[in-house]
Amino acid sequence: MNEDLMRLRIDLAYDGSNFNGWAKQRHLRTVQGEIEAGLTQVLRLPAGDHFISAEHAGMSQYPWVPQLVVAGRTDTGVHAAHQVCHLDIPRETIEGCVGHLNSSPVQALEHRLQHVLPRDIALHRISVAAEGFDARFSALERTYIYRICDNLSVVDPRMRPFVLNIDGPLDIETMNVAAASIVGLHDFGSFARANPGGTTIRKVKYAHWERVSNSSSLERTQFYQAPILESGLVCFTIVADAFAHNMVRSLVNACLRVGLGKQDLEWFKDKVAQPVREGSTGPVAACGLSLEHVAYPPDNQLASRAQAIRAKRTL
Repeated sequence: MNEDLMRLRIDLAYDGSNFNGWAKQRHLRTVQGEIEAGLTQVLRLPAGDHFISAEHAGMSQYPWVPQLVVAGRTDTGVHAAHQVCHLDIPRETIEGCVGHLNSSPVQALEHRLQHVLPRDIALHRISVAAEGFDARFSALERTYIYRICDNLSVVDPRMRPFVLNIDGPLDIETMNVAAASIVGLHDFGSFARANPGGTTIRKVKYAHWERVSNSSSLERTQFYQAPILESGLVCFTIVADAFAHNMVRSLVNACLRVGLGKQDLEWFKDKVAQPVREGSTGPVAACGLSLEHVAYPPDNQLASRAQAIRAKRTL
């Protein structure tokens, strides 16, 4: 990387309800677009067209503009409890944002950006990235959770924007038998939009359905204890090294068809064994899906991980 540039790691969260996904698009509200607009404001950069390609960004004939690289490009309506991205920024540019603040340039940027971002984006932290860090390619795994309500009498109304309501009840035991068949290295072509030049082969490390109980590990006392917000909801947790487009929501939809008795387990397992996209395995609504966590290796393995994951994999 250019020595005049500093790589920053940005940890954040967002309510995806009113965003057209992560990736910036002309004339549409997106998470990336809002953050890059906020960076433009606090760094006092000239407002203009920020659709300069990554390969041209930083070249002398093009002005520097913020270009975020993200761990996972969430779709329209998908939320993130913890998203990670990185930004390569000229050292001179970030030093200029300190102003009257008695702090480092990175701390000053974090402070100023927190105060201009919209309420549906929460900036957790900005830090100097470790050597070799790449928000996308260095990641070891991503964890998503999909939340469903199959009993309207138990859902907390504060959770409604983040939950899919269905006419249940769901057979969670059978859904977990289905989910067990996707763990491991598979071609998820039945559950993902085709990627020209890429692959739909992914390694799922964990996939499990559970109904959340209000009996938590917190010790009960003689006083009132507030119930868990998710109590009564059915949650699907899935962990994989990476995800293909629409993969999680399509897997959820297929599991729901099994859990509601509309399809049997053999149908589901055949979809895993025969990676052919067809209408009955399309994605379920985005509202219930949230990116919960992105895991990275130790700092001394970041560069090697990024190099390895760029290779196109096969079964």
